[in-house]
Amino acid sequence: MGIYLDNAATSFPKPVEVYEAVNTAMKEIGANPGRGGHKLSLLASRIVFDCREEIASFFNIPDSKSVVFTSNATEALNLAIKGILKKNDRVITSTLEHNSVIRPLSKMEKELNIKITFIHPNNQGIFTANDVIPYLEDNIKLIVLTHSSNVIGNILPIEEIFYYCKKKGIITLLDAAQTAGLIPIDVQKMNIDLLACPGHKSLFGPQGTGFLYIRNGLELDTLKEGGTGTESSSIIQPMELPERFESGTLNMPGIAGLLAGIKFIKKTGIENIRNHELKLMKKLIAGLKNIKNVKLYGSLIPEKMTSTLSFNLVNLDCSEVGFILDEVYSIYTRVGLHCAPLAHKTIGTFPSGTVRVSPGYFNNEGDIDEFLRAIEEISERH
Repeated sequence: MGIYLDNAATSFPKPVEVYEAVNTAMKEIGANPGRGGHKLSLLASRIVFDCREEIASFFNIPDSKSVVFTSNATEALNLAIKGILKKNDRVITSTLEHNSVIRPLSKMEKELNIKITFIHPNNQGIFTANDVIPYLEDNIKLIVLTHSSNVIGNILPIEEIFYYCKKKGIITLLDAAQTAGLIPIDVQKMNIDLLACPGHKSLFGPQGTGFLYIRNGLELDTLKEGGTGTESSSIIQPMELPERFESGTLNMPGIAGLLAGIKFIKKTGIENIRNHELKLMKKLIAGLKNIKNVKLYGSLIPEKMTSTLSFNLVNLDCSEVGFILDEVYSIYTRVGLHCAPLAHKTIGTFPSGTVRVSPGYFNNEGDIDEFLRAIEEISERH
């Protein structure tokens, strides 16, 4: 099958429990949650309810009704950004962000004249709360930050940054695409008003799953309207959560898989998952540092990173490196700009990008050895 080192894009393989849960949901239940009173529909609704409860417990969310299911983190981010910001509003973000943040903001800048302030990290992709504080003016509506860069893996000091934001009354939105399921997140302790997560990365759920947490009391405009299975006599979209933002049939099999993924994390222990990946990252960074012609990016401090690392070979385009890894060695990485062009401008790798390697919980040290051996051979031959 080869060696899969692209877990920052989507985790693979999944725990066997996830496959079993999806299969059971599709083969034995199959009904539409919240769209009927028969037994199968009620079973489907129970899966959705249980997953919502599990998410609330996992992220210390006070009320599970504040968890809105989406198709991915991109939809969750769009819902949060477009639901909060209005004409002429001001927003803070950083140049580390994914296009799932940058593109909605860019569109709203043109169409609604919102004002965007960018935090600029140093060339290692690092910034601190002290770097953010000068930007926290009284008329800022929203701050949206990634918890960790999807390019270089740096983990930001979100709890401290958001503490100062809340003192100014600024709404906080966290993009946890790279950390949910790997780094503990407590929405209350970390002053998170809005939390956008995918299900298919470190939460081990299937693709097509995600959610947005909305703090009680926040009012957001909807992205879409339609059937919710509630208040069907009214032509007006319900106001209650989560139905207000969950028009249309939910991905019940995917949600069943996400539920199984979160249960797997709880059973295994998020600390054990983190420590395993940390061990792999230490080996990976140390090994790449010893290979000639390798240029590494980011802080390179494993304890302050997720399991994501970017590098280049100085005499070879990253796309060529990725092609050789795939075709010759059956090692699967990701190359290019990783949907984060401003991050690459920050670290000096725009427009060509980098090779991104991201081991996961189901990789082992032997996988890292094989990868390092391949990079050493590619470096020597080119």
